[in-house]
Amino acid sequence: MKRSKLNNNKIFLIILVGLPASGKTTFADILKKKLNLYFQAEIKIIDPDLLRDTLSPKIFDFQNEPRIREETLKKVRKYLKKRIIVINDDLNYYSSMRHDLKSIADDLRINFYIIHISTPLELCLKRNEKRGKPIPNNVIQKIHNKFDNFKKYKWDHPFRTYTSTQSSDPVKFIEDLIIKIAEDLKKTTITTTVRKTLHSSNLTALDLITRKYVGRLLDVPQNLSHKDDILKYRKSFIKKRKRELTDTKAILEDFKRYLAQNLNINLI
Repeated sequence: MKRSKLNNNKIFLIILVGLPASGKTTFADILKKKLNLYFQAEIKIIDPDLLRDTLSPKIFDFQNEPRIREETLKKVRKYLKKRIIVINDDLNYYSSMRHDLKSIADDLRINFYIIHISTPLELCLKRNEKRGKPIPNNVIQKIHNKFDNFKKYKWDHPFRTYTSTQSSDPVKFIEDLIIKIAEDLKKTTITTTVRKTLHSSNLTALDLITRKYVGRLLDVPQNLSHKDDILKYRKSFIKKRKRELTDTKAILEDFKRYLAQNLNINLI
């Protein structure tokens, strides 16, 4: 796998979704190594199972889940703010759980990628048996029954789905996944750059058009006594209109109407 040309400042959040014993932790470990190789960046796996083991060793207790969830979200935010790529290795079987993570990403203005580890219930139960049932099978069955499929919201859909079977190898899938993430990040960067360029161009147009018109207004002697107010409302107009893209004539007419609403002066 070739290394990315993206710099280390490009961070993102990976949201793993899957049943207990679906293979998420193995997937996360491989993903971390491959991401580090590709992006040459620091990667952090947030695994709530570590906290679960501390609170109730060898016993899955639903009563601990709110606290575990709260601590997990705090850690996700903490490491993302430190400019570290984060992999959230959790069940995330409710859309509300996924939304909590999305909200953090949105708040920090970074990309997030939902990766669904789709493993048949029977295989999860079989793997759980081999582990000595750290999670009771009836609990896994309950989570399976409560699982929110990706149908409720437009944002809530897997970026990629990994179908885990007894013989499947995630390495090739993960390598392809990382390439897709890198492509998406580049596309996002281009879109952001275009928006910034448009925004900058609009500000330049507003500045030039309004500045030129104010100069003409101040050539009228009767308007000189209103100079400070004219300049004040010019700044106010630019601030309010800075996100609107329109043509020169429309900007000028809009500016004239704005001044007329706020000042009693001789318009040209």
